[in-house]
Amino acid sequence: MGNRLSKIYTRTGDDGSTGLADGNRIAKNAQRVEAMGSADELNCHIGVLVETLPADDALIETLRRIQHHLFDLGGEFAIPGSKVIGDDHINWLEQTLDEHNEGLPALKNFILPGGCLAAAQCHMARAVCRRTERVVVALGHEDSINTASRHYLNRLSDLLFVIARVLARRDGSQEILWEQKKSGL
Repeated sequence: MGNRLSKIYTRTGDDGSTGLADGNRIAKNAQRVEAMGSADELNCHIGVLVETLPADDALIETLRRIQHHLFDLGGEFAIPGSKVIGDDHINWLEQTLDEHNEGLPALKNFILPGGCLAAAQCHMARAVCRRTERVVVALGHEDSINTASRHYLNRLSDLLFVIARVLARRDGSQEILWEQKKSGL
């Protein structure tokens, strides 16, 4: 962070614009700002997930690492043309995903969000991750983006799904399977 903020409000955004890290100003409802905000929201949901876990939970290290990645991702969106997220990030997600998925039974049904508070929060983060990915895809249609960032979000939503499954099965809890017959009137 080059310049330290000593004053939080500047009034420069009162006109509906915001400043990017490269000094340019764009509308607060621009797709790029939406991508930055969605990545930030996802990071917040993961922060809430971390706080639902016991302080010694091994998943916290993984989730904190993801939070750092998401902060980097937001930085990419704040500096058009920058590339921070790369293949090494995606490979780490895939390896982590494989490790957590290894002990889970094969899926035979859709899973409803829930099972325990941590699993439900992880599903919330997964849903926000999917939305963030959609926003980034839309941004890519109107401006140049680092495609690795889009791939990262795709893998991250898969990892969050698997972590939600792990959390739902811990300590005697169970995943909640969707039953089509219960959705009828």
